[in-house]
Amino acid sequence: MNTIAPEDQTQADAAVERYSTGSVVSKDGTIIGYRQVGNGPAVILLHGAMESAQSHMQVAQALADRFTIYLPDRRGRGLSGPYREDHSIETDVQDMAALLAKTGAHDVMGVSSGAIIWLQAALTLPAIRKAVIFEPPLPINGSLPTAFMQRYDTEIEQGEVAAALVSAMKGTQMGPPIFNVIPRTLLERLTTAMMASEEKKAGSQDVTMRMLAPTLHYDFQLATEVEGALERFKGIRAEVL
Repeated sequence: MNTIAPEDQTQADAAVERYSTGSVVSKDGTIIGYRQVGNGPAVILLHGAMESAQSHMQVAQALADRFTIYLPDRRGRGLSGPYREDHSIETDVQDMAALLAKTGAHDVMGVSSGAIIWLQAALTLPAIRKAVIFEPPLPINGSLPTAFMQRYDTEIEQGEVAAALVSAMKGTQMGPPIFNVIPRTLLERLTTAMMASEEKKAGSQDVTMRMLAPTLHYDFQLATEVEGALERFKGIRAEVL
């Protein structure tokens, strides 16, 4: 396990003076890295889409006087290995099973697509006793917008990251209403400038939007996989908040 002092006060690390890193090997041999903060009973905090372990360091620090918080990087970012071509939510569950085994954790927290992974994991992993689930994007009756994904994937493949992020933002309607009237070319220029500014300030441990952009494909795939899973999730025996 390595101890890291962040090189500069960037992004979420600004609130954290020191943290440790470690890793586990998932069932398929992929390395899953994590950050570790605090002392006390183990809790695993799993990030969502367009995020990394770094994204929740401030939350971890707030809990550090009572818990040992483990913040894994999901595949494709940060300290962890790449996605598989045949990746599925079960691969994510296997990754978390390896981390649960190493840390001895029984309590978990998940945000967005990270929350979906914990819901799926809680169906089959008895080690999970308590789960805090925050805003899992569970689609109901085709409510998940996916029409934009083909364009997004093509733009990612062509290296047009700003264009892909704009496609995702407009496709999911995550931006403010004014984005609907701003010309797409202007949105792409603004996104390019924003990424450049972020990269200029980023430290060696930071995970930037440009790095995260390709991972969004797998978050939508994950949400699509759990279409209609609400009834199945009623079978979870862990305490869920």
